[in-house]
Amino acid sequence: MRFSVFLNARTMSADADKQLIVDLEEHALLAGKLGFDAIFLPDHHFNGYMPVASDSYMFASYLAAKLPEMHFGFSVTSVPLHHPVRFVERINILDHLTKGKLLVGIGSGTTPEEMIGFGVNYKDAGGIAEENLAAAEALWAKKIEDAPVELTGFHKGCVLQRIAPHSYGERHARLMPVAMKPSSITRAAVNGWPAFIPAFTPPKIGGTDPFSHVKKYFTDYHGQLLAAGHCADTVADALSWTTHSYQAVHLAPTDEQAHAEMIEILQSYQKAVDREAEFNAKAESDESNKKTDQTNSALSEDWMATWCLYGSPQTVIAKLRAYQELGIGNILCGTTTGPLTTQRLAYANQTLRLLAEQVIPALK
Repeated sequence: MRFSVFLNARTMSADADKQLIVDLEEHALLAGKLGFDAIFLPDHHFNGYMPVASDSYMFASYLAAKLPEMHFGFSVTSVPLHHPVRFVERINILDHLTKGKLLVGIGSGTTPEEMIGFGVNYKDAGGIAEENLAAAEALWAKKIEDAPVELTGFHKGCVLQRIAPHSYGERHARLMPVAMKPSSITRAAVNGWPAFIPAFTPPKIGGTDPFSHVKKYFTDYHGQLLAAGHCADTVADALSWTTHSYQAVHLAPTDEQAHAEMIEILQSYQKAVDREAEFNAKAESDESNKKTDQTNSALSEDWMATWCLYGSPQTVIAKLRAYQELGIGNILCGTTTGPLTTQRLAYANQTLRLLAEQVIPALK
């Protein structure tokens, strides 16, 4: 079982952005020192959720120079917000800089406020994501002598020669779909790529039995992956990176301490979410950008059961055994959830050390 760190902090004001970037670098370097497998970054804009994630590829390339053995991933890139040419170019460059240690999570996006900033309607996001991914595959496949690739969808363009640089390997970097829609499950399985395995089934985002959802989606993905006819190495690699994500992971020496500190973390996180809600509501005032799903308070039983992993090292090991036995290859740990104050960073580093010292050796 692999363990990866998800950098998912927030700032509450513009004057906090500078220190956030310094603190995220410190935290990522500690993760590298302690032996974590990967650093994952989200793709967010405008709202203070990971300000540096307005260009996660740029931040990842900076960290990659300092952590040459680390894998880097994206959880997830909102495909409709990226022109296919720039999407492919940046992935190829980072693929070279990481020497093939790249995992590009892909999705259609979740936040109308971010969509309208790029001129995309939320209701159109799924269709634009599909056409962008089809265009990206055509661009990756194009050779100089081939006919031009014409982009005629939401994003326009005509590529006459080829994408430069070429991919690092024979194939382009691994994409990681979210294994929720049948088409996304099939895309991952047919290509021999890993997938993100959801712990809920829309329209309800949360619940008290996340493992049943993980088992359902993983079983479907796993069956299709095995049926696709890949070689054993491709299957093993895909499964080793198939990911179950936690938005908030927190460890402490005892369960009681971990619970009390997690409540403190989530109270601060919920304040940040509530601040963002006013702007989300403005974006959703247009029917084309109305969301159809709802997320409970982070302090609710449903949210904590779905998105949180906390306790003593022994408790966390016990919780993860079922996921290991199912076949989940990678646990993605949101260690900086919420506003990244000095105390929050101390909690995050505490979690990294306890995971590295006790949990990872037990589950590797």
